Amino acid sequence: MTKILTALLSVIYLNISAQIITVTDETDLHPIENVIISGKNDCAITDKDGKADISFLDKENGLIFKHPAYADLKLTFAELKKQNYKVKLIESVLDINEVVVSANSWEQNKNEVSNRIKIISERTIANTVFQTSADMLKASGEVFVQKSQLGGGSPLIRGYAANRILLVVDGVRMNNAIYRSGNLQNIISVDANSIESSEIILGPGSVIYGSDAIGGVIDLHTLKPEFAIHEKKIFSGNIAGRFSSADKEKTGHADFNLATENTAFLTSFSYSDYDDLKMGSNGGHDEYLRKEYIITNNGIDMIIRNSDEELQKFSGFSQLSLIQKISHKFNNRLKLNYAFYYSETSDVPRYDRLLQYSDGHLKYAEWYYGPQKWLMHNIGIECGNKTKLFDKFKFTVAYQDYEESRHDRKYLSDEIRERYEDVKALSFNLDAEKQISEKSYIYYGAEAILDKVYSSGTEKNIFTGEKSEIASRYPDDSDWNEYAVYASFKNNISDITTLSAGLRYNIINIYAQLDTVFYDFPFTETDLNTGALNGNLGITVRPETWLFKFNAGTGFRAPNIDDMAKIFDSEPGSVIVPNDDLRPEYIYNIDLGISKTFADKFQIDAAIFSSYLDNALVRDDFTFNGQDSVIYDGELSKVQAVVNADYAFVYGFTVSLNADISENLSIKSSFNFTKGKDSDDKPLRHVAPPFGSTHFIFKADKLRADLYFEYNGEISYDDLADSERDKTYMYAEDENGNPYSPAWYTANFILSYQFNKKIGIKAAAENITDMRYRPYSSGIAAPGINFMFSVSASF
Repeated sequence: MTKILTALLSVIYLNISAQIITVTDETDLHPIENVIISGKNDCAITDKDGKADISFLDKENGLIFKHPAYADLKLTFAELKKQNYKVKLIESVLDINEVVVSANSWEQNKNEVSNRIKIISERTIANTVFQTSADMLKASGEVFVQKSQLGGGSPLIRGYAANRILLVVDGVRMNNAIYRSGNLQNIISVDANSIESSEIILGPGSVIYGSDAIGGVIDLHTLKPEFAIHEKKIFSGNIAGRFSSADKEKTGHADFNLATENTAFLTSFSYSDYDDLKMGSNGGHDEYLRKEYIITNNGIDMIIRNSDEELQKFSGFSQLSLIQKISHKFNNRLKLNYAFYYSETSDVPRYDRLLQYSDGHLKYAEWYYGPQKWLMHNIGIECGNKTKLFDKFKFTVAYQDYEESRHDRKYLSDEIRERYEDVKALSFNLDAEKQISEKSYIYYGAEAILDKVYSSGTEKNIFTGEKSEIASRYPDDSDWNEYAVYASFKNNISDITTLSAGLRYNIINIYAQLDTVFYDFPFTETDLNTGALNGNLGITVRPETWLFKFNAGTGFRAPNIDDMAKIFDSEPGSVIVPNDDLRPEYIYNIDLGISKTFADKFQIDAAIFSSYLDNALVRDDFTFNGQDSVIYDGELSKVQAVVNADYAFVYGFTVSLNADISENLSIKSSFNFTKGKDSDDKPLRHVAPPFGSTHFIFKADKLRADLYFEYNGEISYDDLADSERDKTYMYAEDENGNPYSPAWYTANFILSYQFNKKIGIKAAAENITDMRYRPYSSGIAAPGINFMFSVSASF
């Protein structure tokens, strides 16, 4: 009886003495983690449930609540008691003291990092409406997205794209040995509904990430298992559904978290189905209309007049995504993580190819990508036990299996060509952090990547089903390997100045044996062994409300199997042939950034950059056994190859304005300008037009409204790259009948309402004026007026 009474009195005492405060978002009512609550001499930090014990804080002068994504709040202790120790913070659009991981693989204050990094936060993702992970990138305000078809999305950053942009998922690189220079669609393999946040390095990131990090690095962070804190066991989750009118999108998503204090499981599942996309009605540009299409009945091709020319027939697809993660804490210093990822699309029509004409009629009866399958196993260990060699380290082993295929059949042909690729990639990463003095840190690590490429080709008769072997896209059973070590250094010279520097050395091995059954190559194998050294030097200065950044760095991209040993029809009338005489391309880049915050309410941010790409790997005219043209897939085609050209020069700037006008109204706006020329003073293919956006955001209790405008400049015929000028089927016509990419704008609106902590809805109207437009270099027109509705629930 005495023990029971003692325990009861202890509980009563703890409840009286402890002062547990809960901090939530005013709009969506969700708890806010990592809020710093400052008293006179000390501070507390909220946990993932938004809770913190403030009983030990000196409250004489009140408490101040700070978080990078929210406006600062000061409350007296009396006000806090009146609110029953429950605090609501208001979202801020200012970019202050954010934490990034991408710069050195470890968490750092963004203002101490000299690279320009854009963060798409968990809050930004929750407040935005998008269908795919490619669409999500536009929320950064500094990434342009190209689409060859609805089932795709290729990011353009600072004049670079495709295999000059590195994709990273939870610390593991996605880029593999067959990432091409043409627009890539692989980013959609990452489930947009399972992305927690994203960090985008603008400019070279090769010191930490190695090959391909020339134009930038897109580092995607998916949902993580959450451990139980206040309870012995927790089970929580989220379910959501979304519908879009322009392509009849139907998406369902669910994720579940089961955890104890030491072990946590996370399961995430998404399925999306998209119908044919309808373009806009206003603004002219009848060139974009889908006037006719081909259907096949019993093997007979028929050209059909489209009853709704704004409906882009044969653009729909579907996608399934699954993630399973397990984390186990052995103690406070040692944690083991395992993650499984799987994504699969249906057949995805290559819409831009279905628009091509030949001899006065549509060229292709069929052109589609087969199911795009991506599988990854990722296992890692994290250690926070301080030693002479490190304070923290993590070791990650990942295995990826990526399958894709291409299927095309010309109008009235009995034969469909089918080419299959399968890349198996094994990677090992070791990253460590060590504080070597009060103000100095060193980050170092090593990496090994082993890619194996399998490739085959067949031709099938659509009537008999009989198959015959044809040339594969790549040499079968080829290898691409990379080995690297790196080190970077950070020194806080003073309270307002940080100096950083880094070096990395890579060794690249490539081997491929060419198949001479179909082509008489002048060589029978490609065998490349090369190295690449790159580095960076940067400084940030933070005097009061100013922020100055300078960064000078290099990056590189090593040739891969796609560069050295591929044969395919790169564009109508051209064929790429292998070239075994290639070297890495290097970028030399300078960034200058400046930011000023006024009265914690207004913020102006600007950056300029200039980059020089040396030994640029580009497509150029070539010869094959002394001939400048060959017969390929039944057509006389001009011979081209990937070669090391002289150089390319890219420069540009970005400027943004963020303002918290009042507690309820915020404005954020951004604008980007990029120009680039090659050694012949010709425009570069992946330089996006001037683009930007402006948002007017209203926030009130449980309600958030965002009226925003997106705008795009023109790329005239004179500023189109030569390779784009040949794609007349993708562009509008100017007054001289030449292809060009017109300017455009859209008006859009998103309304969110949170009924309670568990249930919320979101409604959006995109392209309200129903403009007909096609983003630069895209093969499919953008959606016309598009109504989106989503509902979400948590438990």
